[in-house]
Amino acid sequence: MKHRSVTGKIVYTSAKPGMEGKERGREWFAFTHHGDGSSIVRARCEIEEPDPTVLRDVTYHLGPDMVPLNLHVHLTIGDAFMGSGWLRHDPASAAIECESFGPSIGRLSQTMPANGAFDGFGTHPIVGDGYLTKVLDVTKGPHRRLLRVFMPSPDHRGATPPMISEFSIFCDYVGDEEKTVAAGTFACRHFRFVDESSAGMGGKTHPAYDMWVTADEDSILVYGSIDGYMMNRYELVELDR
Repeated sequence: MKHRSVTGKIVYTSAKPGMEGKERGREWFAFTHHGDGSSIVRARCEIEEPDPTVLRDVTYHLGPDMVPLNLHVHLTIGDAFMGSGWLRHDPASAAIECESFGPSIGRLSQTMPANGAFDGFGTHPIVGDGYLTKVLDVTKGPHRRLLRVFMPSPDHRGATPPMISEFSIFCDYVGDEEKTVAAGTFACRHFRFVDESSAGMGGKTHPAYDMWVTADEDSILVYGSIDGYMMNRYELVELDR
């Protein structure tokens, strides 16, 4: 088979007073890059702090040139089933569809127009955040771009039943930096998500989110840092490619 695989693990830690360095979750990820230019991103995410706990399984399919095609999400919150959903983008009709089910929403079917170009599905796994930065043209040097995404949940942890939610956020390309983490030392590009929307994400402004992403075609998140009310850190601890 003509494909290339990348797998790894990211550890979530806290920077909150009294919890500095404490592991609060983890994420196992796998990329499959196909010969036709399409990719599949898979992630299993566990968040233990804050309560309630979140267990998320995600499969995301992108066509050539980072065109989002479909996204499947399964959510367990507090060790109970929250919902399962499938988002699909049809480039031909420029429509976004969602089919989902959850105890609090029942069976849900949605279809809405994309209303122009957008940059991807916001998947919520940390590795997906890093991969989304591929849409920025780094040959322009440090600059800011407004990203438009469709998400299965507006919640900052993605902890609501899957349904279509549109969100825009700025992404800054800060520059190139070397970063050393448990998985090794990497040449990286430094990006920063900045939420300046009046409504924020899910009604709450997301704190600035700094990411160091490998400066190669794989765009793997090496390290992430969020302060504000979150005080979260994310570190690549295993990588196999």
